[in-house]
Amino acid sequence: MTKRGTNPVRRSPCPLNASVEMLGDRWSLLILRDMMLRGAQTYKQFLGLYEGIATNILTDRLRKLQAYGIITVRPDPSDGRKLIYLLTAKGIDLAPVLTEMVLWAARHEKTGNQPLIQQMRKDKEGLIAQVRQRWAATQAASAAD
Repeated sequence: MTKRGTNPVRRSPCPLNASVEMLGDRWSLLILRDMMLRGAQTYKQFLGLYEGIATNILTDRLRKLQAYGIITVRPDPSDGRKLIYLLTAKGIDLAPVLTEMVLWAARHEKTGNQPLIQQMRKDKEGLIAQVRQRWAATQAASAAD
């Protein structure tokens, strides 16, 4: 990991290694899932993850995602003591990757959320476009605050 504003030191120059170093744990991926599909933006909303993330792990993963430029953080305009977490352009570019991971798992494992999987199979590009549209609307609203 790295401090904000510095380049990370990678174990190797391999692009897959860089991806794994940024996203190679389940919690980071689940946080991104909830941001993209459920519109989660607050610490409290992330604590409500179905999988039950611990507070110390959540704090660490949010900081890590921010340090890598995948999310950004700003004060809540209605309560400056609270923070709002938003996907960056780099973060929203992960939507097709996460979609493919979901479809891969559904192809090879017995998984839940079959309505979402069916929607992805039927119109993957349309679903990704919806996720991007919601993100763009959130960006526009955030810029207006």
